[in-house]
Amino acid sequence: MQEVWTIGRILKWTESFFQEKGIESPRLDAEVLLSAVLKKDRIHLYVHFDQPLIPEELAAFRAMVKARAAHTPVAYILGEKEFMGLTFRVTEATLVPRPDTEILVQAAVDELRKAEDPTGVRFADIGTGSGAICLSVLHFLPEATADTVDISEAARAVAEENAESLGLADRCTFHTGDLLEPLAGKTYDAILSNPPYIPEKDIETLSPDVRLKEPHTALAGGEDGLDFYRRLAKDAPGMLKEKGFLAVEVGIHQAADVAALFQENSLIGRTETKKDLAGIERVVIGWKG
Repeated sequence: MQEVWTIGRILKWTESFFQEKGIESPRLDAEVLLSAVLKKDRIHLYVHFDQPLIPEELAAFRAMVKARAAHTPVAYILGEKEFMGLTFRVTEATLVPRPDTEILVQAAVDELRKAEDPTGVRFADIGTGSGAICLSVLHFLPEATADTVDISEAARAVAEENAESLGLADRCTFHTGDLLEPLAGKTYDAILSNPPYIPEKDIETLSPDVRLKEPHTALAGGEDGLDFYRRLAKDAPGMLKEKGFLAVEVGIHQAADVAALFQENSLIGRTETKKDLAGIERVVIGWKG
C-alpha cells in the first residue's frame, strides 16, 4: 500500500529534518516552501492538514527540501523575495534583500522628497545587486530617475529583469563596473549604497546560508569591513549636487567609523545616523555643503 503524505504529516517530518540539519527556522521554512508548491497561502495549510499530496506535489516539495537542507536560502529556492512591499527576483548572483536595508530606502525617499525640484531628482545606486534599493526608491518617487552600478554582469541582468517586471525600466540606466567609475562626470541629488561590509575575519562566523550560498564579493568588506566606505567617502561627495547626500547601510558597530570617514572629506558638511527596528545604527548619511 502506497504511503500517504498529508499536509500535516509532511510539515511535521520536514520540520524535524530541518532541525537536524541546523536550519534556523525549520517550521516556517517548511510552510513557506509547501505553500509555494501548492500555490496557496500558509493559512491554507492549517485549514487542510489532512489533505494528501499528489505525486507531482511531493516530488516538487522534496526537491525544495533537499536544497534547503543544503542551506540554500528560501529566497533562492523560490527565486524571489519581497522587499518594501514589492517582489524581486533573486538568484545566487545577488544578495537576498534584508529588512534592515528598508531603513536605507526609507531614509533616501524621505530626504529626496525634500528636494527643491522633486520632479528632476536623479540618484545613483552603487552595488545594486537585485536592484532592490534603486527600484524601491523609484517606486515611491514616481518622477525620479536613477543610474545603477554593479561589478557583476549576472547581478546587473537580474536587476534589469526586476526593473522590467516592476515597470521601472524607462527610469533607470544600468552600468557594469567598479563602484563609481562608470558614472564619471555625472552629478546626483543622492548616491546610495549597501556595500560589502563584513570584515574578513567574520566571514567564517556567518550562517551557512549566507557563507556558502550568497556571493562573497557582495559580503566581504576587507580586513576591517570599511574598504568600500573609504572609497565612497573619497569619491562620492564630488559627484553630489549642492545639498545632495551620500547614504549607506552599515554593519553593527560601524556607524561611527563610517561617519568619521565621511567627515574627513571637506565637501561633507554634516552627517547623521539612523537606527533600525532593533535600535542598531544602520544607516549613515552625509550631506554636501
